[in-house]
Amino acid sequence: MSATRRDDIATMLLDRIGDEHLGLRTREQDWTWDEVVGESAARASLAHALHDNGLGPLHIGVLLENVPDFVFWLGGAALASATIVGLNPTRGAADLAADIRHADCQLIVTDTAGAQRLHALDHGVSPDRLLVVDDPEYQRRLGVHRRGEPAAAVDADANSLFLLLFTSGTTGTSKAVKCSQGRLARIAYTATDKFGHHRGDVDYCCMPLFHGNALMALWAPALANGATVCLTPAFSASRFLPDVRYFGATFFTYVGKALAYLMATPEQPDDADNPLVRGFGTEASPEDQTEFRRRFHAELFEGYGSSEGGAVATPDPAAPPTALGRPAHDDVMVVDPETLKTCATAILDPQGRILNPDEAIGEIVDRRGARDFEGYYRNDTADAERVRNGWYWSGDLGYVDDAGFLYFAGRRGDWIRVDGENTSALTIERVLRRHPAVITAGVYGVPDPRSGDQVMAALEVPDPASFDVDAFAAYLCDQEDLGTKGIPRLLRVSANLPATGSNKVLKRELQAQRWHTDEAVYRWEGRGRPEYRRMTDDDRAALDAEFATHGRDHHVSLG
Repeated sequence: MSATRRDDIATMLLDRIGDEHLGLRTREQDWTWDEVVGESAARASLAHALHDNGLGPLHIGVLLENVPDFVFWLGGAALASATIVGLNPTRGAADLAADIRHADCQLIVTDTAGAQRLHALDHGVSPDRLLVVDDPEYQRRLGVHRRGEPAAAVDADANSLFLLLFTSGTTGTSKAVKCSQGRLARIAYTATDKFGHHRGDVDYCCMPLFHGNALMALWAPALANGATVCLTPAFSASRFLPDVRYFGATFFTYVGKALAYLMATPEQPDDADNPLVRGFGTEASPEDQTEFRRRFHAELFEGYGSSEGGAVATPDPAAPPTALGRPAHDDVMVVDPETLKTCATAILDPQGRILNPDEAIGEIVDRRGARDFEGYYRNDTADAERVRNGWYWSGDLGYVDDAGFLYFAGRRGDWIRVDGENTSALTIERVLRRHPAVITAGVYGVPDPRSGDQVMAALEVPDPASFDVDAFAAYLCDQEDLGTKGIPRLLRVSANLPATGSNKVLKRELQAQRWHTDEAVYRWEGRGRPEYRRMTDDDRAALDAEFATHGRDHHVSLG
């Protein structure tokens, strides 16, 4: 196998021909890297056989959990110079159909459950273009294509569009980040240098493969180094440690509250008896990071970045727990979006609270980052918003302290970050406003005590005293176009919501008040079906105290 750094994913994969090192593992079956290449080549051949060239470049939607076929289709698409469209199964029905149409999917790879769901949607892909991986006919068709030496299409190179990653889809304008084979290859090698990936790694993939975290921080570095990828269908806090021990995993990735769920499991005296060396992720609270290191005796690298562009921060062991690290280079700055001037240095009190937020908080920009951003698919308006004045605008707010450390301070606009994924406030509002008892509604993000954001909704109803919150919870569960991430954690019920002069709900004011209001606020804790309970004054104080417990009390001060 070549140690030369390659320019594209297809060549990186072909370098694994003849490699007998384990490339992919599940609890049911193992594949060497050579076998992974063979399975990928069979899918590339099948894709070519099904592709109607008159429809343009081949876009393959994948609606699967983390199963081997997802990995094989990643390799197959690279060899075929095709594009993988990661389809998020937690999306509501209308949004999922819109994603498929927006990305111009010509094939969809799914399973029986996914096919049944797709059957009821108006997504524009004909039934004969659905490949159902647990159908015997699918395996028969693949068998026909398991022939010959694996090879890449003549047009498979660094410029080939490889991934479309949805980050903030709505029922209006969908946003799918474009990622070429060349960009993903560069990310793989950068991660190798930054986090010490090597061939001996055993990488536990518990984050969804439709998400940039799993693809960019785990799968691509594993391919670059010939390490072993171990799959679990979906993240489970209770299965995490048994899986890590079963596979002998040395590395894993996480997003936000996944780590919080893991730390909520009962501590066992042998937690540290595991092979983990390190993990990488985003948006975990400082408290959860510290507890993870203590319990599992493994290092964590908490990062910041996005599917659109490169990381704007670099880790620094001397950074305060709430900081992202230091700006990645001199052209990463926090600026006032109106004046384009660099914001003032943040003044922090001894507890880390920012004392001059109006002067210090601005948008994080990278004056070089426009070179790495390859754009959104079929969305020129979003492209223009992301790249202005030749700069890359992250859409995230931040501030820099007098020691030069960079901090994250929230997101611009109506995107709510839940469990590492962006959720559209507008989409949720449309569902809430359909309820016959709701006059109007405003949806906004409030900080989660551990990580990221929670969805809070304010409802205006004729008579708050007679509002049936249990019936409303049942209504939310019945709405097919409301994704699981969009069900509010907090409900404020009012007879008269604050409004602008044009009668739009004044969400800025509601967001600042959060749960501190004399009006009724209901909270849903836990998982499963929502069960709301009205908050008391003691409940509000206890929720505030949770932020300090998890090292996020600076978020309370920002409210």
